[in-house]
Amino acid sequence: MSDGTASPKEDGTASLKETAGRYGIWSVGLRSEDPARRDAVNAAAAELERLGYGALWLGSNSTADHAAPLLDATSTVVVGTSIQSIWQQEAAEAGAAYAHLAEAHPGRFVLGLGVSHAPRVERYNRPYSTLVAYLDGLDEADVPENRRVLAALGPKTLRLSRDRAAGAIPYLVTPEHTAEARETLGADPFLAPELKVVLETDPDRARTQARAALAMYLKLPNYTKNFLRLGFTESDVADGGSDKLIDAVFAWGDESRVRARIDAFRTAGADHVALQLVDEGPRDGLPLEGWRRLAAILA
Repeated sequence: MSDGTASPKEDGTASLKETAGRYGIWSVGLRSEDPARRDAVNAAAAELERLGYGALWLGSNSTADHAAPLLDATSTVVVGTSIQSIWQQEAAEAGAAYAHLAEAHPGRFVLGLGVSHAPRVERYNRPYSTLVAYLDGLDEADVPENRRVLAALGPKTLRLSRDRAAGAIPYLVTPEHTAEARETLGADPFLAPELKVVLETDPDRARTQARAALAMYLKLPNYTKNFLRLGFTESDVADGGSDKLIDAVFAWGDESRVRARIDAFRTAGADHVALQLVDEGPRDGLPLEGWRRLAAILA
């Protein structure tokens, strides 16, 4: 797969549009903390780089510590947190970790930040103001704006992504949201929505796998409120999600249908699409064969 990825400049000044390419992989499995899996995870990262993916996005409250082994195991791919919760680590600590990776791997680590969700954070309070203060702390720690991105959904945080970061990495969104985000951001900021992919052609099996993956997110108000803002109804976000919702936030089907859905995000204004493969295996698995199939679809 050739996705337009450029090698990072030695001084780390290349933009994410230059280095992340058009497609990346979003994965919980790549952030594994199990020492017994480290060799397998590193080998998977190296193969994803060879397959032509421009970025690896580490899910589930990841930090620079999770990114470091993958950066060591690869040579050009961008590695980003998607996301690091602002409640998880103080800005000064995040800044110090960023500085270490930036020195060792110039231009290859990107700090993806988000406010997480009230049901998951005991001291959740005034998330937007806290995020602004966190960015102030990163400024004090000399983390450059062009190496940080925000998990923005609503217009207010998208504008913050435009003004205080390199851009936005919206999670669990639609092409319509991508178009709105691009309009809010303007032409220059980096926009990299996440998209879940089910490589299954049978509609019932595909939607069953999709609903299993979606279930945890429908309990989180940040996502359900965003769906309602996009025009979905309360019934769409109930009972595991309607077919309409599943078909909007997942790419499933044969190669041409999956490629068309990915292309819809690019047409809507995405610079990069972070692809999360959903299958019947564990959420933290390393679905190498599926990643290879997806690379062939994108070629």
